[in-house]
Amino acid sequence: MSSATATSLPPLILREILFGNPEKTSPRLSPDGKYLAYIAPNEQNVLQVWLRTVGQEDDQILTADKKRGIRAFFWTYNTNELIYMQDSDGDENFHLYLVNTDSKIVRDLTPFQGVKVGFVDIEPKFPDQVLVGLNLNNPQKFDVYRINLKNGAVEFDTDNPGNIISWTADADFQVRAATASTPDGGYDLLFRQTTDKQWEILRHWGPEEEGSPVSFSGDGKTLYIEANHDANAQRLLAVDLDTHQESVIAQDEQYDLVGVVIQPLTRVVEAVSFYKDKQEWQIIDQSIAADFAEIAKVRSGEFSLISRDLADKKWLVAYNTDDGPVYYYAYNRESKTSTFLFSNKPKLEGLQLASMQPISYEARDGLTIHGYLTTPVGIPSENLPTVLLVHGGPWARDTWGLDPEAQWLANRGYAVLQVNFRGSTGYGKAFLNAGNREWAAKMHDDLIDAVNWLLEKGISDPQKIAIMGGSYGGYATLVGLTFTPEVFAAGVDIVGPSNLMTLVQTIPPYWEPLKAMFYHRVGNLETEAEFLKSRSPLFFADKIQKPLLIGQGANDPRVKQAESDQIVNAMQQAGLPVKYVLYPDEGHGFARPENRLHFFAIAEEFLAQYLGGRFEPLTDIPGHSGIVK
Repeated sequence: MSSATATSLPPLILREILFGNPEKTSPRLSPDGKYLAYIAPNEQNVLQVWLRTVGQEDDQILTADKKRGIRAFFWTYNTNELIYMQDSDGDENFHLYLVNTDSKIVRDLTPFQGVKVGFVDIEPKFPDQVLVGLNLNNPQKFDVYRINLKNGAVEFDTDNPGNIISWTADADFQVRAATASTPDGGYDLLFRQTTDKQWEILRHWGPEEEGSPVSFSGDGKTLYIEANHDANAQRLLAVDLDTHQESVIAQDEQYDLVGVVIQPLTRVVEAVSFYKDKQEWQIIDQSIAADFAEIAKVRSGEFSLISRDLADKKWLVAYNTDDGPVYYYAYNRESKTSTFLFSNKPKLEGLQLASMQPISYEARDGLTIHGYLTTPVGIPSENLPTVLLVHGGPWARDTWGLDPEAQWLANRGYAVLQVNFRGSTGYGKAFLNAGNREWAAKMHDDLIDAVNWLLEKGISDPQKIAIMGGSYGGYATLVGLTFTPEVFAAGVDIVGPSNLMTLVQTIPPYWEPLKAMFYHRVGNLETEAEFLKSRSPLFFADKIQKPLLIGQGANDPRVKQAESDQIVNAMQQAGLPVKYVLYPDEGHGFARPENRLHFFAIAEEFLAQYLGGRFEPLTDIPGHSGIVK
C-alpha cells in the first residue's frame, strides 16, 4: 500500500474495539417490567448477566461464569428468575442454569455429564416450568423433559422415536407438534390432538422443500407454520387443525420469511419480516401499526422488537446499522415515546466506519447473486487489495449491518465482498436448491464470478485478492486455494472442513437425524464416497500455491480438529506455506475475546504480508490459549 493511500485512510481502529467484548448488550425486561437484565463483562472481562431496576442506576452483577462468558439468557415468567445456557470450552454440551435475582444463587438444572440441553419453551401460564430437550437416554435423540423451577425436578415428558428434530408446545404447555426428519432428506410435520393420542402426519416436505411449526394459536385450534411448499419462498401459514386447511398469513414471491412477532399472552401473530437487501416488516395485527411507525422514526437503520413486559406496555427495541454499534431503546406504548438505554460498543461511535452496500451480479449460468460490498473510507474504490469474506452454513446468509470483520478489513485498506452464493438461505427454495451437490462446483463458481465482477468494476487489484471465512467459509477458502490456485493471493480458514468424508463420519451423534438432508444436499457417504472425495480440498493439497492460515478450536464437535490437522500435515509434507493456530479451550469458532483478538492479530499480519494492507502489531494478549504450529 502506498504511503499516500495509507495517509488518506482513517486512523487504525483497535482490534479490541471491534473484536473485544461488548460494554453492554442484549437487554431484556422482567415480566412485570420492573427490572432490566443485560450482558456485560465483569472485572475479569468475562461476560456475565447484570441487573438494574428500571429507571435507576443500581446495576449489580448476578452471575459468576469463570471463563467462556454468558452470551445469551432469558427471563422465565417469574420476576426473579433468569435462565442461561453454557457449555464447557466449546464442546456444545450445553447445560441450563437458573439464576435467582434475589438470592444470586445459580443452579445447574441439567447437571448430566456429556448431555446436551436444547430449549423447547416457556409459557406465561406455567411460570414455574420449562420444557427442554435432553439426549439423556441416547446421545442421538432429544426427548422432552419438564423441569420444575421451584425444586429442580426433571420429569420425562415426551419420547422421541429418534427422528424428531424440533418440538412445539401449545398454550396449555403440552407438546402437540413436532418436526421429524425423513429418509428422503425431507421432513414430516407431526401433530397430535392431545398428549395421549398418536402422532399424525399433517404434511410431508420433500428434500427440495422446507417447513417447520412456529406456534399454536391461543385456543390451540390453529397451528402457525413457515414453509415453502406450493411456493418458491418460505411463507407464514395458518393450519386449521380440525380441517387441515391452510391459509396464507404473509408471503413474498422471492424472499423467505425470516421473523415472526407473536404476542406472548394472546399468541396473536402481530408482524413478520422478510430479509431482502435489508429487513422489511409487514404488519399483520393493526394494533401495533402505530407503535412500529413511531419506532421506525427514532433512528435510522433496521429495528427489531427484542423484549416486552407481560402487560405489553413496555418494549425494548434494538437498532442495527452498518456504520455504528447496536443501539438499545426502551419504548413506552402508552406515551409512544422512546428512551435511549445504551449501545453495545460506545467506542465505535464517532469512528470513521465504512458503509456496507448491497450489490448483485449475474453468475455464469445466469443466476442473480446478491451480496454486500464494504470499501475503505477516504480512498477511491479502485484497484484495491481485497478480501472475499465467505459466510458459514452454507445454509445461512450474510445480512446488512455492522460486521466487525468487514469493518476491520476495510479499515486496514481492503475492499471486502460478502457473497450470498447459491445454496444460501433467504432467497427462496430455487436458489437454495441450486446449491445441492454443488460444494466446490457451482457454489465455488459463484465466488469466482464475484471476483470477476470486482475486476470488471475495477475495484480490486487482481494480484491481491485473498479468500477468508469460517466453517463452510473455511471450506470455501480451502477450495479456493486448491481448485483455483491462481486466483487468490492467500487464504484464511477458520474451523473449515478439508475432507467431506471424514466430516460426515465424525458428526456429533445428535446430528444423525440430519444426515439424510446432508446426503441429499452435499453427497451420500455410503454410495458416493468418490464423489465426496472429488469435492474435498485435502486430496488436492498439492495444488496449493499460495500461503494459508488456519485457526481451529480443539473441542469443535462439528468440524473436528482432525479436519485442520490433516490438511496442515499434507501441506507441511509437501513444503507448502501454511501457518496453523490451535485453541485448546475453543470449539466451532472463538467465543473468548482473548482468543479472537489473538487470532485476528495473526490474520491481520498475515494479510498485510501478502496483500499489503495496514496492520496493528501483535502485542501480548494475556489469557489467550493459542498454540501457533
